[in-house]
Amino acid sequence: MTRQMSGAKMVVQALKDQGVDTVFGYPGGAVLPIYDEIFLQNDIRHYLVRHEQGAVHAAEGYARSTGKPGVVLVTSGPGATNAVTGLTDALLDSIPLVVLTGQVPTFMIGTDGFQEADTVGITRPCTKHNWLVKDTDKLSGTIHEAFHVATTGRPGPVLIDIPKDVQFANGTYTEPKQARTSHYSPKTKGNAEAIETLVELIEQSERPVFYTGGGVINSGPKASMLLRELVDGTGFPITSTLMGLGAYPASGKGWLGMLGMHGLYEANLAMHGCDLMINVGARFDDRITGRVQDFSPKSQKVHIDIDPSSINKVIHVDVPIIGDVASVLEDALALWKSRGSKTRADAVQQWWHKINEWRKIDCLAFTSSEKTIKPQHALKRLEELTKDHPQRFITTEVGQHQMWAAQYLNFEDPNHWMTSGGLGTMGYGFPASIGVQVAHPDALVINVAGEASWLMNMQEMGTAVQYRLPVKQFILNNERLGMVRQWQELLHGERYSHSWSESLPDFVKLAEAFGAKGIMISDPADLDDAIMEMINHDGPVIFDCLVEKHENCFPMIPSGKPHNEMILGENAQTQGAIEAGGAVLV
Repeated sequence: MTRQMSGAKMVVQALKDQGVDTVFGYPGGAVLPIYDEIFLQNDIRHYLVRHEQGAVHAAEGYARSTGKPGVVLVTSGPGATNAVTGLTDALLDSIPLVVLTGQVPTFMIGTDGFQEADTVGITRPCTKHNWLVKDTDKLSGTIHEAFHVATTGRPGPVLIDIPKDVQFANGTYTEPKQARTSHYSPKTKGNAEAIETLVELIEQSERPVFYTGGGVINSGPKASMLLRELVDGTGFPITSTLMGLGAYPASGKGWLGMLGMHGLYEANLAMHGCDLMINVGARFDDRITGRVQDFSPKSQKVHIDIDPSSINKVIHVDVPIIGDVASVLEDALALWKSRGSKTRADAVQQWWHKINEWRKIDCLAFTSSEKTIKPQHALKRLEELTKDHPQRFITTEVGQHQMWAAQYLNFEDPNHWMTSGGLGTMGYGFPASIGVQVAHPDALVINVAGEASWLMNMQEMGTAVQYRLPVKQFILNNERLGMVRQWQELLHGERYSHSWSESLPDFVKLAEAFGAKGIMISDPADLDDAIMEMINHDGPVIFDCLVEKHENCFPMIPSGKPHNEMILGENAQTQGAIEAGGAVLV
């Protein structure tokens, strides 16, 4: 039986049929018919943000922490263009989003009407796919198709542009099962011969390492479970990109820590010196590879990825395996077990001996101060005081604090760490924490921030207060654009060009102005009590932690250098750095 309804009603009905319970958005003239339909129902909760960029980042936090697609509704023109940064962020980090934008009526398209923009043209480069719907009869089917595209294969953001007259007009509703989706069916099963080659390499390798990324988490909980079983079964070491933290537990016996530009010393040297690299769901990002021609120069390389375009895009690999991470790991694990679960255990043990020698250098060591809070110390105390919380989720802004958070906070499970990886979007963390809190109302959600990054979307404090979302904003305030200042110190002759602000707000008063709680801390002796005060408060908190202004984030691989040429902090042990070759102390 066909159902007739308005386009606006179709939108709401299609969202319900897709299992959507949460939408982040901001109304405007071109989407008022949809907002009217939202008003007339109670199944979908709408969260009014203060800026459309915030809506998309909130949806990203919701999606990353739940595994479900995030949904955004914004108006035409500036509403859509304000969403572009979030769309690009989601595209680079493979976050499934469905963004609905209003558009001027079809008969006005191309006339430069009020709040008209070529949304499809503008967003084509920053979405997985997008649509302009000019026929109400096609609207519901397009929405179902959009959800399929966003969540199938390599996840990503999609956008549907809906003219206002299409929302008012009546049409025939298409049920989800009748929607056109079969045309997009990415390959999920890995090639059997390639998987057999992988297993043979696992059996023969002497210096192996697993290199994992966000694709493991995107594949779902099963992928993380299979990864853990394979890593622990083989006894191989494992490292991860920024986006992959939590796929393998930080307490696991194989864990080396994060690798890359600010990765751990032992993780980077293991990547440089391995004879077998098994890339599981990572894309060889430049923050990981360093100088491409010198990246892991003596290894045979396996790359497991559901996106064929990622294979051989940056690094040539010996064994490409196109498929879903969970499917490929399941087949590889089963085959490896059926062949006797063999490895060159003695050689792998010697490899671990070498890694443990590197580990003797505490690359994260820093000098504490009784007068000034070091940012590393603040995060170590945050970790210690929150690690046992039954539900702890961490988001971050972008900069030094982001890298320190990845270094000093430990993650035992996937989907508990939300950060902007590929695009490096300042202003991401606060709205993302709102999306996480919406999805997990009883969880402890902490956004680790720098003051400069946090100010980019500070207006979302109104959203947190309005909806009584107890997000904690843990601001490491060095009164500097920390990472910019660090690069200027190390690479630009200490010429600090516009990397500080002379007009920062009083964050405690700012919190109170929004109706939230503000805490300011500058004495290391008071840090623990202040953190506990933040955690125990039942509403949103801005925690202004005044830290050392000129602390640098180490280790650091300078741009264009290989993994074995790291800059280490002054507290790293000199002997090990010299033995590794190339590393320098500053």
